[in-house]
Amino acid sequence: MPSYTVTVATGSQWFAGTDDYVYLSLEGTAGCSERHLLDKPFYNDFERGAVDSYDVTVEEDLGEIQLIKIEKRKYWYQDDWYLKYITVKTPLGDYLEFPCYRWITDEKEIVLRDGRAKLPRDDKTQILKQHRRKELETRQKMYRWKEWHPGFPLSIDAHSHSDLPRDIQFDNEKGIDFILNYSKAMENLYVNRFMHMFQSSWSDFADFERIFVRISNTISEYVMQHWKEDFMFGYQFLNGCNPVLIRRCTEIPKKMPVTMDMVECSLERNLTLEEEVKQGNIFIVDYELLDGVDANKTDPCTIQYLAAPICLLYKNLENKIVPIAIQLGQKPGPDNPIFLPSDATYDWLLAKIWVRSSDFHIHQTVTHLLRTHLVSEVFSIAMFRQLPAVHPLFKLLVPHMRFTIAINTKAREQLICECGLFDKANATGGGGHVQMVQKAMKDLTYSSLCFPEEIKAKGMDSKEDIPYYYYRDDGIKVWEAVKSFAEDVIHIYYESDEVVCEDVELQAFVKDIYVYGMRGVKASGFPKMIRTREKLAEYLTVVIFTTSAQHAAVNFGQYDWCSWIPNAPPTMRCPPPTEKGTVTIEQIVESLPDRGRSCWHLGAVWALSQFQDNELFLGMYPDEHFVEKPVKEAMAKFRKNLDEIVNAITERNKNKKLPYYYLSPDRIPNSVAV
Repeated sequence: MPSYTVTVATGSQWFAGTDDYVYLSLEGTAGCSERHLLDKPFYNDFERGAVDSYDVTVEEDLGEIQLIKIEKRKYWYQDDWYLKYITVKTPLGDYLEFPCYRWITDEKEIVLRDGRAKLPRDDKTQILKQHRRKELETRQKMYRWKEWHPGFPLSIDAHSHSDLPRDIQFDNEKGIDFILNYSKAMENLYVNRFMHMFQSSWSDFADFERIFVRISNTISEYVMQHWKEDFMFGYQFLNGCNPVLIRRCTEIPKKMPVTMDMVECSLERNLTLEEEVKQGNIFIVDYELLDGVDANKTDPCTIQYLAAPICLLYKNLENKIVPIAIQLGQKPGPDNPIFLPSDATYDWLLAKIWVRSSDFHIHQTVTHLLRTHLVSEVFSIAMFRQLPAVHPLFKLLVPHMRFTIAINTKAREQLICECGLFDKANATGGGGHVQMVQKAMKDLTYSSLCFPEEIKAKGMDSKEDIPYYYYRDDGIKVWEAVKSFAEDVIHIYYESDEVVCEDVELQAFVKDIYVYGMRGVKASGFPKMIRTREKLAEYLTVVIFTTSAQHAAVNFGQYDWCSWIPNAPPTMRCPPPTEKGTVTIEQIVESLPDRGRSCWHLGAVWALSQFQDNELFLGMYPDEHFVEKPVKEAMAKFRKNLDEIVNAITERNKNKKLPYYYLSPDRIPNSVAV
């Protein structure tokens, strides 16, 4: 009688093994096998990290194996099992691979197809078409859209992390408990003795060093030493943790009436301000989005303040970007002066601190939360709802969706919810962050997520004009590497543009993102349909780049740039100055966060800057969803391209006091998971 050798691999996560009854049956083109008992309690099979083999004998040849059914029946208590994959050796000696990489919970049956990626048009038999359709129907019931706040991109319909499908939960929920992690961070940083000291001001700038952890030769220490200097202030717009706001100024805005007399002493080329603008030497950062946003009122003992500044910057003869004028409000007038480098030292310093605080708010809520976390969640939900596991695009994208829905759900549960941790230290807590996301949605466009296009739209694309913009340089290299990889995979499975148009599952994925993620807003520019392989490559690059590189660029530098509190105050406790010549050092220190808020802020930026345990970085695909040789070759080429980028960045950073490494592929996690 024909015999099949079945090999079963169990995951290596904690509690991945099972002691339950496990049954297997094979379904082929010529028939089905009986249900075979593979394991029963106390046989010590299917233990964590184990690979177990079994002989399955059948009465007649089953033909080509199409499906494998796995059933788990409870022995005593609920015992989830993480199944990595199954391989089958046929009586003819052929090997078939059946990827799973899923948790089998309760008394469930799962049905696996072999690992060859297939488009809908490739399935010819009714049984395979039915399996494909049933998988999506089941997933669409599990992954439901829900509006968290009006005007937001839709998110997952789950109140807590434990409500999520088991497959997308963290392996260890304690590992991503924000309250636990922030408290642990404050303990590790030796600042927990200050964490309850709200309303208690620091005595001076040096006093902030009491909660500052000195790590020799790091960016954070360099920031502490140089934060008052104009070159450091300007440099952060290019290579700090929010390098996305600066744009070339083509016209001085009427709402900021800067004159030549004001800035003449800052200009170095013997040109007028208008001529400097025409030559492309003037840059602008406008925090207009913060205008009208309500400041945090959750603590009646501490009044908190926001501002919506405009900052004008200048490229000097050393090609450094330095500030030349700051206006702290959007409406010009006698009580809204334009602060200048030639003003009194503390006037100018406080104006810069207000800009840094405003930058922190935009970074956290718009650059980081909306444009990486919430957008990536949209991509994740749409993928699970519309692309079955056998689809090549599911196999391509699923590593870049790892834990994204889980981390966002946990954030809504503990961090950015009403009375959450975000409210403790941030002036935009208590609802201001919600208003900011709602306002920022109008600028969330498809083109703004296309990295090279967005850089060009801001007038920041010239390496000759702006030579020290490493975020741009490294980002474009990574974008091109991702795009090349996407193109290689597309050309394996889509032989023409017509095949792209015919892929109903791809089109449903794209439509879900447009309708639910972008709320059907035509002005977003998100496509409703993909018609060409070229456009598909760009679209997939947007998805992969956003979930990996863009998030890394704006997340993992938070401790470097924000741990020195005066350089990134999460709140201000005095209103912006309305006249010049009155600011004192005491007023600045009183404006800065108190001891308690400083400590919570420090714990947050430390925790957010840490990689996950067993982090998977860009190009690392240990879960073998793809089994075909051409795709594995494309992956190898992708990794080679990424290695070359790593080497180039490492070489450039040698001997630099301020190395830029956030977009080095060996520091870019595959997905948004922190």
